[in-house]
Amino acid sequence: MATTTSDAQLSTRERSLRVRLIPYIDRFGILFLVLLMVLIGAITQPGIFLTWRNLSNLPGQNAANAVLAIGMFVVILTAGIDLSVGSVLALAMMTTAVLARDGFPPALLVPLPILIGMGVGLVNGFGLTKMRLPHPFIVTLGTLNIARGLANLVSGGVPVSGLPEVVRFWGAGNIALGNVQLPVSLIIVAVLYVGFLVFLQYTRTGRHIYAIGGNPQAARVSGINVDRTLMLVYILCGAMAGLAGLLVAGRTNSGFPNAGIGAELDAISAVIIGGASFFGGRGSVLGVLAGVLVIGLMRNILNLNNVQVFWQQVLIGVVIIFAVFLDVLRRRAGSASE
Repeated sequence: MATTTSDAQLSTRERSLRVRLIPYIDRFGILFLVLLMVLIGAITQPGIFLTWRNLSNLPGQNAANAVLAIGMFVVILTAGIDLSVGSVLALAMMTTAVLARDGFPPALLVPLPILIGMGVGLVNGFGLTKMRLPHPFIVTLGTLNIARGLANLVSGGVPVSGLPEVVRFWGAGNIALGNVQLPVSLIIVAVLYVGFLVFLQYTRTGRHIYAIGGNPQAARVSGINVDRTLMLVYILCGAMAGLAGLLVAGRTNSGFPNAGIGAELDAISAVIIGGASFFGGRGSVLGVLAGVLVIGLMRNILNLNNVQVFWQQVLIGVVIIFAVFLDVLRRRAGSASE
């Protein structure tokens, strides 16, 4: 009997410790991960990692993932998911490249990939809200295959290179700020993240998005138009995938139909590592940006150390599982504290 009482007391103390630790993990965990990545990079490649040449390449290398991640974040806030973003990136990229090759007016090449992404997002939202498909996994898995197939059909499965300056500018251009050359892609990411921060925290629609993720039934009862909000969320996510396609096309000066394979996993990884919850209703824009930075630093360190891409996939998969496990612990801690 005494043993049972002692075990119960120990279990209670463990739960209490877990409840106390979770807020600190939420607040400082992602910062610790960023610092850990920097430390590992500095130790493993001391003469390369912290050089300006290496660090200045990071914004361009990670801009597309940052754009994809902020769109994915809005979807995950509603307890949804969009598996199609990598394929939408490829479709937007290939359509832009093919039309540029065929003499499409340059001024229309910039909005075109974003409109393509919005169109696919509209299909995703329609399938979820009007066709009442049981889970966004199903409709976005369908559009993943549709968009990837169309990307190959548009181009005949052949890469297209030599894009006009108006496209290259967005992915590889720089803007002079005094003596500093700022990448255009970095400016785009900064503007987007500030815009989404304001949108999600200070607008009624942003608060509705959080509310739907927290409890969709309660959101409906409170008068929120859940279907319309979900439609907007998936259109925004599609638009970000189209914009990411423009950035990749500009950076590589080409379009290739196998672009974006696995990009949805990097975007989801950044969102979850950044502290968002797969169960919806929780997360921050700054957390997503930190998650993108962690993924980017991780890939950069692994590349500098000549680690095979396959092992990189394994490692990122482990990180995703660990991040989701932390999310489960948060929910348990929240339940225990109630």
